[in-house]
Amino acid sequence: MQTWDQKQPIYQQLADLLAAQLLDGEPLEGDAMPSVRALAGRYLLNPLTVNRALQALGDEGLLENRRGLGLYVTTGARERLKAAERERFLNTEWPRLRERLRRLDIGAEQLQWEDKA
Repeated sequence: MQTWDQKQPIYQQLADLLAAQLLDGEPLEGDAMPSVRALAGRYLLNPLTVNRALQALGDEGLLENRRGLGLYVTTGARERLKAAERERFLNTEWPRLRERLRRLDIGAEQLQWEDKA
C-alpha cells in the first residue's frame, strides 16, 4: 500500500510515482494509461486527485488524450522524462550528495556502484 507524506500535494506525489513507472517502461509509449477509476482504486485516492495527477503529466507532454479512448503515453515520453530527471539530479541532488560525502569523508573508492549480488 502506498503511503503519502505531508511535504507535497498528494496529486504531485502520484504524478511523480506514475512518472517513475513511465521511466521503467510501464506502460509503454503508445499504450493506454489505466483509467482514473482504476488508479483511484489501486491507490485508494479520490478520482479528482488522480485526474489532477494525470493532468500534470499531460501538461508535461507525457500523456495525450485521445477523445473517447482515454489517455495514452506519448512517443518520446520516456526519453523526455529521463533527460529531465538527469538534469534535476545533476543540478540539484548531486551537489548536495557530493557535499554530504565530503563532510563524511567518504571517497569514491568506498562507494559501490554495482551490486555484488
